Amino acid sequence: MQDSQEYKEKKAFFEKIITLYGRNVVVEILQDNTVEIHKLHMASSNKPDGVIKKILQLAKARDIQIIHHDKNALSRISKNAKQDQGVAIDIISSSYLNAAELTKLTAFRIIALDGIQNPQNLGMIIRSCAAGNIDGIILPKKNSAKISPLVVKASAGTLFKLPIYFCNTLEEILPKLEDTKIYALSSHASSSIYNLKRSKKSIFVLGNESDGVSPEVQKICNDSISIPMKRDVESLNVAVTAALLAFIE
Repeated sequence: MQDSQEYKEKKAFFEKIITLYGRNVVVEILQDNTVEIHKLHMASSNKPDGVIKKILQLAKARDIQIIHHDKNALSRISKNAKQDQGVAIDIISSSYLNAAELTKLTAFRIIALDGIQNPQNLGMIIRSCAAGNIDGIILPKKNSAKISPLVVKASAGTLFKLPIYFCNTLEEILPKLEDTKIYALSSHASSSIYNLKRSKKSIFVLGNESDGVSPEVQKICNDSISIPMKRDVESLNVAVTAALLAFIE
């Protein structure tokens, strides 16, 4: 029983770990004392000068554990051998949560992302939602952009200011959220985002940049809504759509 509890606690801890990579990104993270860091990973082949010297100094000043790896081992940690530049860092994000936590909440206004692939779009969506009237983002692990240096850059320092709820797929988590109005954004919908009735629990699903909301997720949604367009404009960038939703009262 105790072993089972320890396993659950360990799993919950590592679920909050986000691994980022790249020398400049790691410097920025080490300089931000509000970000909790688990470990710093370095390639053994790194020469201890320039940016690497600065990284080592910052890590030492914050008493962060440094682990040295060969290049292959580091690439397995960063999952991006071409761009990790011999450095990766594990962040403990208190705002990166299991989407099952939403079942415990009595009220929320959430944006769910269905197949969003562009990291810059993801970063801009996070930034708009953090600034607006959104309580969090559901980001599936499958078929979605991952939290990466490009996402960090596009979010302009807002990545850890808004809860990001992870799940394997939206099809898995959305049916579990009872008494929730789930809207799919669609250019073909007759209902407008400006005519929505207030609901204690609302989720707005934004679909893939090219194909929109997938048929599988569409079936789970209660309704489809659109953004009224003029001059025969068919659609907006998904990050712009998120921004409009974020600032509706």
